[in-house]
Amino acid sequence: MESKKPAEPERWLSLKEISKHIGCSKDTIRNWIKKEAIPYHKVGRLYKFRLSEVDFWIESGASAQADETGGKKQ
Repeated sequence: MESKKPAEPERWLSLKEISKHIGCSKDTIRNWIKKEAIPYHKVGRLYKFRLSEVDFWIESGASAQADETGGKKQ
């Protein structure tokens, strides 16, 4: 009988890492943060991102609206 390892918790990504993953500038990410468009979490003075949340945001089409509508979450 094989014992399964518990799933590792999802790693938090930095602003630099998420901008590289998406393929846009850190300034674009910061603008989306100001508009509350992109899913993020603030830890002290740092912005942190979960890859699964950002990928879902992109796949849902909400990222395409971030620049057009001001990006506010509805």
